[in-house]
Amino acid sequence: MAWKAINIFFLLFYSAAAIDDSAAMLKLANALHPTPLSWSTKNATGYCRWDGVQCDNNDRVIIIYLDRKNLSGTLPFEISTLTKLEHLSLQHNKLSGSLPSLANLTLLRVLFIGDNKFTSIPHDFFEGLVRLQTFDISFNADLAPWFLSSTITQCGRLVYFDAGSANIMGTIPDIFASLPSLRSLYLSDNNLTGTLPASLANPGIEFLHLNNQKIGLSGTIHVLSSMTRLRSVFLQNNQFAGPIPDFSKCQNLAKLKLSDNLFTGIVPTSLVLLTNLKAVILSNNKLQGPVPEFRTNVQANFSGNNFCVKDAHVGCDQQVTTMLEVASALGYPLTFSDSWQGNNACKNWSYITCNEHDWIIAVNFGKQNFTGTLSSSFANLTRLRNLYLNDNNLTASIPESLTKLTQLEVLDVSNNNLTGKIPVFGASVKLITTPGNSLLESNHASTENKVSPSLIAGLLVGIVIFIALLLFLIFKFRVNKRLGRSRSANVHAEWIVHNEAGYHTSNIGNVVIPIEVLQQVTDNFNENNILGVGGFGVVYKGELHDGTKIAVKRMETTAMVTKGMNGFEAEVAVLTKIRHRHLVSLLGYCINGDEAFLVYEYMPQGTLAEHLFEWRERGYSSLNWKQRATIALNVAQGVEYLHNLAQQSFIHRDLKPSNILLGDDMRAKVGDFGLVRNVPVGKYSLETRVAGTFGYLAPEYAATGRVTTKVDVYAFGVILMEMITGRKALDHTMEDKGWMFMHLATWFREDLICRKKISKAIDEALNPDKDTLATIYRVAELAVQCTCPEPRQRPDMGMVVNILAPLAQEWKPVAAGQEY
Repeated sequence: MAWKAINIFFLLFYSAAAIDDSAAMLKLANALHPTPLSWSTKNATGYCRWDGVQCDNNDRVIIIYLDRKNLSGTLPFEISTLTKLEHLSLQHNKLSGSLPSLANLTLLRVLFIGDNKFTSIPHDFFEGLVRLQTFDISFNADLAPWFLSSTITQCGRLVYFDAGSANIMGTIPDIFASLPSLRSLYLSDNNLTGTLPASLANPGIEFLHLNNQKIGLSGTIHVLSSMTRLRSVFLQNNQFAGPIPDFSKCQNLAKLKLSDNLFTGIVPTSLVLLTNLKAVILSNNKLQGPVPEFRTNVQANFSGNNFCVKDAHVGCDQQVTTMLEVASALGYPLTFSDSWQGNNACKNWSYITCNEHDWIIAVNFGKQNFTGTLSSSFANLTRLRNLYLNDNNLTASIPESLTKLTQLEVLDVSNNNLTGKIPVFGASVKLITTPGNSLLESNHASTENKVSPSLIAGLLVGIVIFIALLLFLIFKFRVNKRLGRSRSANVHAEWIVHNEAGYHTSNIGNVVIPIEVLQQVTDNFNENNILGVGGFGVVYKGELHDGTKIAVKRMETTAMVTKGMNGFEAEVAVLTKIRHRHLVSLLGYCINGDEAFLVYEYMPQGTLAEHLFEWRERGYSSLNWKQRATIALNVAQGVEYLHNLAQQSFIHRDLKPSNILLGDDMRAKVGDFGLVRNVPVGKYSLETRVAGTFGYLAPEYAATGRVTTKVDVYAFGVILMEMITGRKALDHTMEDKGWMFMHLATWFREDLICRKKISKAIDEALNPDKDTLATIYRVAELAVQCTCPEPRQRPDMGMVVNILAPLAQEWKPVAAGQEY
């Protein structure tokens, strides 16, 4: 603040005492080396006649043009006193140092400072530049990382913006509604992440170059459909995914480069038919369907995709076409492109079963977390018998056309978000719509085809009587058990009865397990069956009579009275609402007096912490990089589901390696939901008591208690650092070197600023080759981005998944103990 006050003083001094700009021009002349031709470093008399300088009638400088003069030196802050300056051109030189604030130059229209060696740009650089139309800071690779600021909106007349190769990081701000005149946006070769903002649908933009980001922009590019003046679009070398959008409104488009992304689906006809198209590069994506056939005068490259055939004149098989139409309704998931290759849907295509004549007879999309709608194209699979779509996030209605499938036996659409009336299926079809789908309207005709109303009524009466009797017995047992307790114990028991009633309404099958069963399967909680000890109690291994192995968390009496009951309530409340392949499943629970038990699926390979930090002591093999990358992707997918894909948004708050569990195939699942919080609809953040584990706490959360999903992103970034270095988040063995070395995230961000340093910090157990080292660098960059001090600068978990997916998709884990 003191330095800023000094600057203001000098600005006022120069504006009052140097109205003829001589003092500022003399400072500029002395700051440049060599001194430009005809310029003087001793006095500024006649500065209006210096080469490259133009003045108005009052001897005020309006233009400085020093392009390609091989100049070095710096820009003095006094340049901001040239208040009549309209054009400043300094590109293609060797100028260095910090750029000064230009906030006083309200008349500046053109600013060319590209191709120099400037080292930093002030955060308020664009403030006050209300007449700026052309800005070029490209090819300034020595700039310290900086972010595109919302202050750019003050430049409402901006037409041309070029900041390529300028070391920009973070997301692209949603500011383009305030830049109606913008025609050219060049941000290539930076470190931008995140999705394209909605306001980018500025119909005036003609040139959009966002290619070659270090980590990569992600999400879809549907916003381009409404950018009707587009002429040149460069988006190659990013992490964009989903289908290529409809370009029918972009009739001026001449160049489109989308190579080296993750685009899926069929190349749209609207793109092929564009009459002004001169070049289209689609290579190295995940595109499907027939090979596109562009006009002969179009330079086209679409190699490295998953088209059904190689010849542009040959179409896809009818069943392949049908399944791609089905995929279209789901947004063309990436998993389909990876596994649906070739022109025979019955040849090793995932989720599909065929008969001996290569006719599709079953499709199983159950529990895949797909979004989108249920395609009517399923009706084209005339031999289809079984169709499983359960446990996804499908919306809209069940197509009437499915009733025409004469061989259909089972249709399971349970646990989705479908709406509308249920079509009338034949009596031979087993239709499963519940649980879930609360907005589906039952069809009486359909119901009559299934079960008679009298039978349903009888069953309902029997169920109601059974539940009433069961609740009475439970209530009587609880009341009798409470009689000898203290006042505090009475209050505690009432909490249990209240919540038990709530948990019994769970619609995903979690059950109350009798204490006698848990005692039997754990050998009366024998210490030989202890898997681990945590803050809420002890976890035991057990095996049910059907052979199912389980893990039983026993919440001890003392823990329940203090913090444990809240954790118990949180885990049951959350895990009865969510289900994901990378979240540990809750199988049941039990309340016995002042103790509570949670029963989970058993994860035989223990925790990630054991495999990262204790592998030698436990006799494990060290995790190789392929395993670590796959585990990272699994965790990111699980947390993305919590944040964005579940029916409610949840924040875990305690992500760390000891809460990441591994199966025999070394795939990971996130566990321990005792600190989870759900974010109410319409809310971005919430206040809560700070909880979690030191070393993984985001700074804004630790300081204020305000928690957002970006708290989990920060913790995930620390976990990535642990995977790379083999060091713990808090390493007390480094205490003598100071706090920074002990705190992994701080040390990683502050000290490992170049690849050479990162290579020396990599876990010695990895011993990476050249290709693996390149992927480690990319994950290191992601870890740094995830742990940015400002939450808004961190990517969301959807972006993280998009970045990690291509790094791990070819690294398929095998059973523990086997070699890759």
